[in-house]
Amino acid sequence: MDTAETSAERQPSQDRRRRGRSRRRRLFCPVHPEQRVYGQGPRYFLHLLSADELRQRGMTDKKARLVIQAHPVLVLPNEWLEELFCSACGQSHWCHVVRQDPATYTVHWAPRELWQQVAHVDPLVSNPSVSQFSLRAARQHDRRRNDGRRFYDLGR
Repeated sequence: MDTAETSAERQPSQDRRRRGRSRRRRLFCPVHPEQRVYGQGPRYFLHLLSADELRQRGMTDKKARLVIQAHPVLVLPNEWLEELFCSACGQSHWCHVVRQDPATYTVHWAPRELWQQVAHVDPLVSNPSVSQFSLRAARQHDRRRNDGRRFYDLGR
């Protein structure tokens, strides 16, 4: 009897310990819904500048105009762009992540238009402080010779 009581007494404390652990975000690939995607890179939060963008997200017209008058630039804390890796696809993709509640997320591929809502970032324009030599050297792995082999083959 004593062993059954002690194991029953220990059970709630073990459950409390499990609840205290941090849980990873459960993000799934838009193409492979059963495959989780992982990302540890920076998050680029979306900035809204007009009442129309707020209306598209479900806010009433009057409330959207009041919010934009009060805050000319509104940062959305529950929507961001993040680079996520899918092992089924075998590559990283820029994704638009929307958090509905602390445990539920929606992931879509990020369209080009969303980058216009992120402040100070444009993925198609290179950093002006990087030299042309560095840019060419970074793209060197993509170049091939006339016979179809790579310049730096390294025995592969």
